[in-house]
Amino acid sequence: MKKNILITGGAGFIGSSLAFEIQHRFPENNITIFDKFNSREKRENGNYVCFGDYKNLIGLKAEIIIGDLGNELDISNLLKKKFDIIFHQGAISDTTVLNQNEVLKTNSGSFKYFVSYCLANNCKLIYASSAGTYGNSVSPNRVEFGEIPENVYGYSKLQMDEMTRACLQSKEELHIVGLRYFNVYGPREVYKRSTSSMILQLAKQAIENNSVRLFKYGEQSRDFVYIKDVVEANILAIQGKSGIYNIGSGVSRSFNDIINILEINLNQKIQIEYFENPYSFYQNNTCADLNNSKVGLGYVPKYTLEKGIREYVNEIKNYSTNIWKSYNE
Repeated sequence: MKKNILITGGAGFIGSSLAFEIQHRFPENNITIFDKFNSREKRENGNYVCFGDYKNLIGLKAEIIIGDLGNELDISNLLKKKFDIIFHQGAISDTTVLNQNEVLKTNSGSFKYFVSYCLANNCKLIYASSAGTYGNSVSPNRVEFGEIPENVYGYSKLQMDEMTRACLQSKEELHIVGLRYFNVYGPREVYKRSTSSMILQLAKQAIENNSVRLFKYGEQSRDFVYIKDVVEANILAIQGKSGIYNIGSGVSRSFNDIINILEINLNQKIQIEYFENPYSFYQNNTCADLNNSKVGLGYVPKYTLEKGIREYVNEIKNYSTNIWKSYNE
């Protein structure tokens, strides 16, 4: 049966990747993209207010709706439509944004409207949570343990998860799935610019300068998860069990590991300049405990860091001069 599918943040990195996979696997369905799109307006931190880019959608057959998750009227108009599945990927995802009012209104504030829609319309809701909910808690990170976010972004995502828990306790038949993404990397992230993954940022530095800059001494570690595994988790969530799940590789790797893998794939020796970390809220280690994700969703990641970078690096090398110029703006 034909489904009406909404993807918020659909012009972004993860949202657009998911949209194309849905189009490929389920071509009979109707896809609606809701995104604010990049207006080239910048924040005080120098980053763009929004990273959604039309270039991520070229070739996608979908209805495009321009709107802001921070605008109640935009959400209200959007949700007058009939949707069977909502993939709620939209958010202020820049973790260095300090405006608490804006982040909370856009992220957790808007989420309540999608939950209400799900309650009223028996719609499946699959949304992007974050490993940022764990802050600097000891890894491996497990859902409902050590949820102490270090920034307002992580807090906003935790508030979304708490809303989900409350709803599922009162109405178990609801289909709501929260996916706590760890550090996602892969094709289509270039328009995130300076907020893109360390894999892309370090590869770009290495290609341009034959050297990279890392916080001292490069042993901070992350669970890096390839975009194809993240997209697969979203697809699995359509038939998965309601709840909140970690979506990562299940392995923690250091920034120095990235450099070693890039040296092999770029066939060059990379010099490293270490400098002090200016962020007091920086996560020093993350690692996803995937036991519940395997049981509730059937999620088993297919990509190691080595395999993901090997598949991704040719696209990084082939980015045009114009894309790199745009990346630095």
